[in-house]
Amino acid sequence: MKSKILKFLGALVLIAIGVFLGRSVFSGPKESTIPMPSTIKYRNAGVTLDSSEVAMNKVFSGEIIEVKDGGSIQEAVVAANPGDLIRVYPGTYSENVYIDKDDISLQGVVMNGKWPTLDGKKEINDAFLYSGNGIVIENFKIINYKGNGIMGQAGNNFVIRNNWIIDTGVYGIFPQYGKNGLIEHNVLSVIADAAIYVGMCDNVDVVHNEVFDSVAGIEIENSRHCLVENNYAHNNTGGLLAFITPGLPIKTTFDVIFRNNFVVNNNHENFGAPGSTVAGIPAGTGILIMAADDVIVENNIITGNDNAGITIVDLANGDPKANDPNAEGNPDRIVILDNIMYENGNNPTGELKAIMLTQLDNKGPDIFAYGGGTGSSILDKNKYRTFGLDDYGVPPITDTQEIETMMTPAPVPARSVSKEQLGELTYYGVCAGCHAFGTRLIGVPTEIIQQVYHNNPQGIVNYINNPLNVREDYPDMPPQDYLDEEAKLAVAEYILSLKE
Repeated sequence: MKSKILKFLGALVLIAIGVFLGRSVFSGPKESTIPMPSTIKYRNAGVTLDSSEVAMNKVFSGEIIEVKDGGSIQEAVVAANPGDLIRVYPGTYSENVYIDKDDISLQGVVMNGKWPTLDGKKEINDAFLYSGNGIVIENFKIINYKGNGIMGQAGNNFVIRNNWIIDTGVYGIFPQYGKNGLIEHNVLSVIADAAIYVGMCDNVDVVHNEVFDSVAGIEIENSRHCLVENNYAHNNTGGLLAFITPGLPIKTTFDVIFRNNFVVNNNHENFGAPGSTVAGIPAGTGILIMAADDVIVENNIITGNDNAGITIVDLANGDPKANDPNAEGNPDRIVILDNIMYENGNNPTGELKAIMLTQLDNKGPDIFAYGGGTGSSILDKNKYRTFGLDDYGVPPITDTQEIETMMTPAPVPARSVSKEQLGELTYYGVCAGCHAFGTRLIGVPTEIIQQVYHNNPQGIVNYINNPLNVREDYPDMPPQDYLDEEAKLAVAEYILSLKE
């Protein structure tokens, strides 16, 4: 009887996923270009606004520039003015596109199943890099890059939607140090770190995406006020993650909602870069909350994750090699509301397996909490198999339905940058995603850079212009020569001045 019930529940999950996605999960994103405007209530705003025209300020106001097969997207960006729309037709474009202007929209045109495809040929680092504000990137197929599919560098008010991203190296979609963003209806796979990585950002919605065959599906790292909803995370090492990475300039992750997601069969072997934070994620992790505060987990279907459905852990146990005295390492005020959880923990590994064996159990739990943290709660602990939740109380809420978005009710201003702040902003927006104090991310830790280039900022500038990989255990660093000379020198001096 139990087997029949589980099969029935599994069938319901697959039906629900199909209805939720509204398309085949194997055929790439849908071909429609502009979603219908929606009316939504903004968190803490108490007002109702049109999200397409007000929140993202995307009323078309400029010229249309067309790019066809054989042309250059980057040349179109150079020619564009704020408010312009660059429309890219099917074809193959092997280039890095850098957008350093505000209010530029890049829209692929999908015709008869043919996409405008950016192909890095495993030679180019990034497909799209943007530092401008009000950037839209939609309807592109992006494959075979070494670093990132789409990376934001301190750009606010961004929209990244309906893209198909495969095997783009470290990250698929990676907004860094941006505020007020929307990531929706993208399909990503075969990413060696995080398919969608929201790093040091505020007020970001990540909705209606499919992420699979990657190390981390969707990762909210050192970010605040984020909604992760209606996503399908399957066959990753870890499905959904909210955590603090020590050593970054922003020290907190809080106010995150994981809601209405399908977190299914995330049992992929971990192929992250050795020594990196994500390389420590155990295969079979459904949702991981590490040192993040005020995270709400509600109405998700979490099933088939072999290690545990939800893991809640502090930094001391989750990333013991990390060393950042300025990061508070406990997960506080975690709230677990109603979720559907079954068939998790069938094959626990490592420390979790050892802990469960002390309980005379060889199966992992639906929910596993280990280490410090205070003020957490669960709506009905008896619904799940749990470990470590003895001090969890009763939640102060039963649902979060009044919160429809974490985005701001109007576009936020561009970051103002004085000459004195240029180095700091460049470090936050460009460098900190790969280089941190006391922790290995993708690149060499910051303190090693300081040792190598002590009192030699020009040496860092020279390396930025023409990186030479002399460490076999680290990937190539891409040239950042698109930065102007003032920014390069400013960030070099800022790196050398940093203290942990």
